[in-house]
Amino acid sequence: MSPNEQTPAAPRSLAEALRGRDDDSLARLLRARPDLLSPVPNDLTQLATRAGTRASVVRALDRLDRFTQQVAQALAVAPEPATYDALAALLPGPDTGETLPRAVADLREQALVWGGDDQLRLVRTARELLVPTPQHPSPTGLGPTVAEATSGMSPGRVQEIVAAAGLPSTHDPVSALAALTALFTDPERMSALLDDAPAEAIDVLNRLVWGPPYGQVTARPAAHLRWLLDRALLVPTTPGTVVLPREAALHLRGGRAHRTLEPLPPEVAARAEHRPQVVDATAAAQAYTALDTVEELLKDWDEGGPAVLRAGGLSVRDLKRTAAALDTDEQTAAFWVELAYAAGLLASDGEADERYAATPAHDEWLERPPVERWTRLATAWLAATRTSGLVGGRDGKDRTLSALGPHLDRSAAPEVRRHVLGLLAALPEGAEPDPESVTARLTWERPSPATLDLRTRLARWTLAEAELLGFTGRGALAAHGRALLTAHAEAPDASAEASVALARAEKLLGPLLPDPLDHVLLQADLTAVAPGPLERPLGEALSVLADVESKGGATVYRFTPGSVRRALDAGRTASDLHAFLTAHSRTPVPQPLTYLIDDVARRHGHLRIGAASAYVRCDDDTVLGEILADKRSAGLRLRRLAPTVLATQADPGTLLEGLRAMGFAPAAETAEGDVLITRAHAHRTPPRTAPEPVPDGPPLPDGTLLGAAIRAIRAGDAAATTPRKQAPAANGELPRTSSADTLATMQAAVLTGDTLWIGYVNAEGSASQRVIAPIRVEGGFVTAYDHTADEVRTYPLHRVTGVAELEPDGG
Repeated sequence: MSPNEQTPAAPRSLAEALRGRDDDSLARLLRARPDLLSPVPNDLTQLATRAGTRASVVRALDRLDRFTQQVAQALAVAPEPATYDALAALLPGPDTGETLPRAVADLREQALVWGGDDQLRLVRTARELLVPTPQHPSPTGLGPTVAEATSGMSPGRVQEIVAAAGLPSTHDPVSALAALTALFTDPERMSALLDDAPAEAIDVLNRLVWGPPYGQVTARPAAHLRWLLDRALLVPTTPGTVVLPREAALHLRGGRAHRTLEPLPPEVAARAEHRPQVVDATAAAQAYTALDTVEELLKDWDEGGPAVLRAGGLSVRDLKRTAAALDTDEQTAAFWVELAYAAGLLASDGEADERYAATPAHDEWLERPPVERWTRLATAWLAATRTSGLVGGRDGKDRTLSALGPHLDRSAAPEVRRHVLGLLAALPEGAEPDPESVTARLTWERPSPATLDLRTRLARWTLAEAELLGFTGRGALAAHGRALLTAHAEAPDASAEASVALARAEKLLGPLLPDPLDHVLLQADLTAVAPGPLERPLGEALSVLADVESKGGATVYRFTPGSVRRALDAGRTASDLHAFLTAHSRTPVPQPLTYLIDDVARRHGHLRIGAASAYVRCDDDTVLGEILADKRSAGLRLRRLAPTVLATQADPGTLLEGLRAMGFAPAAETAEGDVLITRAHAHRTPPRTAPEPVPDGPPLPDGTLLGAAIRAIRAGDAAATTPRKQAPAANGELPRTSSADTLATMQAAVLTGDTLWIGYVNAEGSASQRVIAPIRVEGGFVTAYDHTADEVRTYPLHRVTGVAELEPDGG
């Protein structure tokens, strides 16, 4: 440095430190702490003030990784300001040489620390949060300084302690405490003092040294405790309680602020290795199963699903019934229900007797190719804040959390899901992670106790749900899952890249999904085997004609008299059923199945049910006599009106079911005497949008917003700090001038090209400061280049509260 060069003055406040940053550094701060932008600060002073508020600092500290938090905790117990070397001495370790500069830079970038390496200062609010107190012990395990611990001690007692420590007496407590602090921070003198301590006293100190630093003593302490008390190595705080001063603890620790440092994140370990092709195939099979499960769920609710509880959500009984229908457990059923809800495929219908049902979007979803249906489910899951893992638990008021009910949103869920999958993506292809190592990594990255338990559970749920959905196969991230994760991670202003990544995910998954089959294999035991997924028309028709007996790699359907009757009730004839089976079976139609269809069809509709309240008619009066003679018909209270007609007070539906239970195959008929064809009535909700995720704090600002915000802050700061020819109002906030002076100053600036500082109140009554260069003044308006907005604007003069000229070198 040449003699004429001067060292830049150290910043005296956080605002001055921010004023020395460039635009890129300010953008990084606002990205890391987006809450500082709500609303956009007027200038850097207001930004610094907002960055020091308790709520914002707590949020920022909670988002630090474990080592950066340890660095902040060490700064809180270090003298202020601390040098970088003093901080490094508090954090010794082989790995901190590279990680400590990164952590300090991160704290500076987030405006939690300011000042140069010779004067590191923790933001006051952060220091207040991290400094040790009896109510809020420091994670370092350190206690108060000797000066803080003895602050309420009498001057005479302080002099006694100084004398017992071998120090000369002083004339006042301040200098006595300074001498005692100097003794405790001098390694050689402190070692000499402790060399004279009783062995029992050293044992007491060793028990307190790593925290908590508080201990209990009796009214008459033992000799070794008295020795410590007389030298302020233990200081009374409350009756019966003593504390080990911070300087003494640091000496005993060898100057270390933490017992164990964690400068590096734990590695995510692989539990097993699988061939990538096996992983992709397994994940694709599970992806198809996920589609089938969601489709089966919505089919089960096609005619109107369970009722909505008064407080919202599914009842425990309905969730159990849904789990039984899906052949799974209740927790997994809750996941599928919540997934369909997040994708906008089901919702409440909003009727007076409110029930859950499929939405119109479900019908559109069914018509899409399988790969597109899966990506819709997967992207909805990635973004959803609703957390099915909470179902069955309790909320803060000890109320049971129900599926589809309120209070299931956890704003951290999308970030944890993406991060867990990102950790899997960092492993070699085909590597199955050890779940414990995944949670350990998350714990290191966000160790805040307030969110630790939830984030750990979210990580475990993510691993399980990713496997259910087909993101992973055998625990390892599949290729299509990796591509979809990339698409979802793209920023909104990179939609083209996101679309390319999404198309790549679909291209990778498509060939792995099984092609729908157009045939089944009929067996002689009245079953049909579908060796894979069936085409939709075939599957829908077969589900009416037969009952699903088992599912898996192949689906087994069983034909029964009831299932055949169901198809006949839907309007199919026996010949239709024979033709259908012949066309879609790769094996000959077994004779027992042909006989079953013909037998049920022969008896189907032989009895006719109508409304009397209800009646039964049959051309064969012996059949009606057989019904009356059967004891099982007593509950129907039938009576003969004519040789071919029986009547009852029961409704037609009850009569129909009663006769079917007796082994008959009656058919319902209309008032005109025609057979009533029964088809399932699909119940749909009005158009519904998928639930919006609950944001985890303010949204991350995009590049456009950041650029505009930084320009506004810079311009406001220039307005607040540039020297002015006219002094502003006494409070220093906005200039105040008369209308005549304002107009004259504006007109003069148009002629001279000067830059002005104005106070402006908009139509909503919000006041702001602006730096403008007037171009034209006419008609009660001033047209000027606004440095705040970086554009030419027009302002009504009556809304300008005052104007001040800027110095020529400060504009």
